[in-house]
Amino acid sequence: MSAPTPFRILLAEDDEAMRAYLERALQNAGYEVVTVDRGTAAVPLLEESRFDLLLSDIVMPEMDGIELAQHCNKISPTTKVMFITGFAAVTLKASREQPHAKVLSKPFHLRDLVLEVQRTLEGDARLWL
Repeated sequence: MSAPTPFRILLAEDDEAMRAYLERALQNAGYEVVTVDRGTAAVPLLEESRFDLLLSDIVMPEMDGIELAQHCNKISPTTKVMFITGFAAVTLKASREQPHAKVLSKPFHLRDLVLEVQRTLEGDARLWL
């Protein structure tokens, strides 16, 4: 019997240091992570590949995280969405526009991020520890 396939996360974060930091933390937690630096780069990946979770910053150039989530809902309706942001005002907009998406406000501890990702994905049938 083969080991379960790790959950796949598409991380869209325009800040290079934050993107690397989050990618490392999620990989250490056992997730397969694909990263992009903007929403427009994420759309073709969502069209071509299967992801269990879209983890997106809200404020990004070219296409913000909310618009990206709307594309994701159309392209890949089974992909769950979670936002990260450093702006309180956009948290309210995200909650209104994407009521099923979790919003994690910066700054946050990496363990909190990993716990929220686990909670978001735990409804999936491929749970593994």
